[in-house]
Amino acid sequence: MDKDFKKYLDFHRTKGGTGKIFNFNLIEYKEGFLKLGAEFTETTLNPNRTVQGGMMTSLLDDVTSLLVIYESKGGLYPNSTNLHSLHHRPLFEGKVIATASIIKKGKNIATLKGELFNADGKLAATLMHTVVLTKADFQSDIPN
Repeated sequence: MDKDFKKYLDFHRTKGGTGKIFNFNLIEYKEGFLKLGAEFTETTLNPNRTVQGGMMTSLLDDVTSLLVIYESKGGLYPNSTNLHSLHHRPLFEGKVIATASIIKKGKNIATLKGELFNADGKLAATLMHTVVLTKADFQSDIPN
């Protein structure tokens, strides 16, 4: 794993509420694009034994936000103004792949897209995420 990106995942895992849930690992990063492996555990399932839709949305919120945070070197925090999730098929306990891409980033607002894929590589959920970019209060908390 890229050591530089790992510090952001570690920070998210220890300081973020949902960062403790999904067990993210870096698969690929290039400017404007992020691909992470993740995992849904039993605690993310609804009574029907499928992943609860809010958990899918939360995971995609995290991945799209991590892209902004990483590209700003921890200097910006994306405050959500709109999360629009589309759920295409159920997900089950286990490993998934999530991607994030920047559609448009201005000085104060960004629009991001997140996609969640099942173990077979089939699209399970899409997130359109609009954020207000604010100066991060935690930049100095991320170890160098």
